[in-house]
Amino acid sequence: MYQRKNYYLYVLSSKRNGTLYIGVTNSLVRRIYEHKHGLVDGFTKKYSVHDLVYYETYDSINTAISREKEVKKWRRKDKINLIEKENPNWRDLYEELSPV
Repeated sequence: MYQRKNYYLYVLSSKRNGTLYIGVTNSLVRRIYEHKHGLVDGFTKKYSVHDLVYYETYDSINTAISREKEVKKWRRKDKINLIEKENPNWRDLYEELSPV
């Protein structure tokens, strides 16, 4: 049986209204775990950007990447509005996704 694959656009933040990072992955739980535990060298590790504050799900990698490119071009204010529309308190959504 064919297993449908999901792809995710995600937004990480260092804190409320803090530094933002936008990425794409095919395994949201795994990828956020990697960011949170410093397993990803680069921007998110350097600036402690590890709270998952927003994500979208897609069934096509191409659609997810197109959306990532679109959102990355937005003004900061628009990115914050996107987050606050769904997550006004900037909760770390990883805790809701992560299997215990």
